[in-house]
Amino acid sequence: MVRITDVIHEDAEWIIQRMGEALEPLSGSTLVLTGACGFLGSYVLDVLADWNRTREEPCRIFALDNFLVGLPERVAHLKGRDDIQFVTHDVIEAYEPREPVHYILHAAGVASPMFYRQHPLETIDVNVQGTRNLLEACRTQPVRAMLHLSTSEIYGDPSADAIPTRESYRGLVSCTGPRACYDESKRLSETLCVIYHQKHGVPVKVGRPFNVYGPGQRIDDRRIVPDLMSAAIRNEPIVLLSDGRATRSFCYIRDAVWAMLLILLKGQAGEAYNLGNDREEVTMLQVAQLLQEIAGTGKPIEHRVSADPQYLSDNPQRRCPDLNKLRALADFAPQVLLREGLARTLQSYRHEV
Repeated sequence: MVRITDVIHEDAEWIIQRMGEALEPLSGSTLVLTGACGFLGSYVLDVLADWNRTREEPCRIFALDNFLVGLPERVAHLKGRDDIQFVTHDVIEAYEPREPVHYILHAAGVASPMFYRQHPLETIDVNVQGTRNLLEACRTQPVRAMLHLSTSEIYGDPSADAIPTRESYRGLVSCTGPRACYDESKRLSETLCVIYHQKHGVPVKVGRPFNVYGPGQRIDDRRIVPDLMSAAIRNEPIVLLSDGRATRSFCYIRDAVWAMLLILLKGQAGEAYNLGNDREEVTMLQVAQLLQEIAGTGKPIEHRVSADPQYLSDNPQRRCPDLNKLRALADFAPQVLLREGLARTLQSYRHEV
C-alpha cells in the first residue's frame, strides 16, 4: 500500500519554503498535471496541494492518470478538494480542458524497465502521441509554460569522456534493444517539443531526470532502490542481480521536484535541462551496503544472476549529470545526499505498512 506520510509532507513544505516567491506565478492559474498518480506526478501534486492551503487564489489543478502504472491510493488523501479535479484519462487520446489552461506538467509515462518491457507499445504511445497531444493543446490554450519530463536514458551508455553528461551530448543508444521502447520514444518526444517550439512558439521546456528515488515510489517498481527497500523492510537478504560495479548519481525526490518546478517556471522555452544530483556517483554495491547499514540488517549482500537473460542488456555503466545549465538558471544545488535520502525513504516505507 502507498499512502501519504509525514516524510512526504515535510519534503513538500521544504520545497515550498525554498522556492518562496518563485511559485507566485501559479496563483489563480490552472495547471494540467499528467501522470498524477505516478511517483513524480504525485509528489508535485502534494507540493502544490500544500502550497494552495495558504493561498487566497490557489492554483486549480486537473490531475490526469490512466492508472496503467499509477496508484490511485497514493493520492487518495487529496480527493474531494475544490482545487484539485481528478480525471481518468489516457493522454494518447486528445485532452480537451474544461477551462483555459496556463501550465502543463507532463509526467505521464512508463519509466520502470519492468513495466515498459511488459508494455512497450503503450510506452511508445504515451511518450510520442501523448506528448504530441499536449503540445497541440498548447496551441489552443493560453499556456505560459509546459514542462515535459524526459529522462537521462536518452543518453544511453555514455562514453567516459561524456561523464558528467551535458545536455549537448547526443547519446549512445540502441534503437532495437530491450530498453529501446523507452529510450528512443523519449528521444523522439524531445524532438517533438523542439519542433513545436520552433514552428508554433509553444513555450515548452524539457527536464531530464537522473535516477530519482524516494518516498511514494512503488515498492514493486523493480528498480534498485525499491528492491533494496523491500528486502530491508522484510529483513531478507539484499540481492544484487549484477556485479554491483555500475555507477549512478541518485537524486532524492525532494531535490528533483524542486528542480522540476524551477524549470517549469523559470526555464527557457525550447531548451532541455538535466535534473539530478551531481554530488555523489556511487556503485550499486555501495548503495546496497549503505542501506544495509541504515536498516541495521545483518544479512549478507547476495549476488545472483537474473532469470531474465536480457536483464542487463544495454544497461548504462555510468550515469552522472552535469548541472551547470540548471545552476545558471536558478539558485539550485542538490541538498540531500544518499545516506539521508535512503534513511528518509526507508522511514516513509515503514510507515506505509
